[in-house]
Amino acid sequence: MTLPWALAIFSLLPLLDAQSPACTSVKVPITNATLNQLSGKWFYIASVYRNPEYKESASKIEAAFFYLAPNYTDDTLLLREYITSEDKCSYTNENLSFHRENGTLSRHENGTEHTGYLMLPKDPKTFMLAFHPEDKQNMGLSFYVDKPQVSQEQMEQFYEDLACMGMDKSEVMYTEEKKDLCEPLEKQHDEERKKESEGTKKDTALD
Repeated sequence: MTLPWALAIFSLLPLLDAQSPACTSVKVPITNATLNQLSGKWFYIASVYRNPEYKESASKIEAAFFYLAPNYTDDTLLLREYITSEDKCSYTNENLSFHRENGTLSRHENGTEHTGYLMLPKDPKTFMLAFHPEDKQNMGLSFYVDKPQVSQEQMEQFYEDLACMGMDKSEVMYTEEKKDLCEPLEKQHDEERKKESEGTKKDTALD
């Protein structure tokens, strides 16, 4: 299972025209500075999905976190994703593509490209992805923070952007960090990468 932000999006211009100054912009080009901001570990905190299929998928996620590592030359982000769902931990390692001019992130799944618009609130320790904002029946918004504990101010920004899209916080599905079952696997992967890095340094020293 993957994080439920794989949805195709159409033009956002009608929404942009209607947004108030309090709304986070969804029309932000991705720069190297943006990629630096996205680099690192993130926690999936909450989301709203009106599309029944994605709503069901999101409802099964108990906890989730992931790492993003940008490749500045080929416009990809390495995604390492840990999801606790139905009392099991699943791990995904894949490349996401991004489009600098229109500010989108895309992933390919089962032969289909799924795209989300990147939203960057004022707080650089958060980001959101918007889906189908022009479609009241299928729109969605997901919220990510760099720590599992989210502040009241960060949540309020998420709620404000929900309102900007015409959704209500009564629709929000939340994750719970205490239900995370992926920490042991994350530690195992960290140890493996550490050993691999040490092995590479030894080989370089021998050369």
